[in-house]
Amino acid sequence: MRVLGNWIKACSKDNLGNNEMLSFDHDEKHLLITNLNGVIYATDRICTHAEADLSTGFLSDEGVRCPLHLSVFNLENGSPQNPPAEAPLRTYNVKIDQNEIYVEV
Repeated sequence: MRVLGNWIKACSKDNLGNNEMLSFDHDEKHLLITNLNGVIYATDRICTHAEADLSTGFLSDEGVRCPLHLSVFNLENGSPQNPPAEAPLRTYNVKIDQNEIYVEV
């Protein structure tokens, strides 16, 4: 991982297929990079309800579903779409430069 200012290189776009997720850590942040229908998103990776790792969850058009209690989080704004989760995930800006995905932390 290479740091450029507040932007961190997460991965190559070639390593993240359509409708796939990739997890990584930076400092004390646990991040999730998601390619949902060709749009790249970055969010916190840990569920706000029960601290489950969302990278082991399920991806759908609604967002990422927690593997424990099935709350779905919107990837664009982090908001939970159903209970039991009530608090949103933190979301991060993403940019793609020369086929590399960067996340602003």
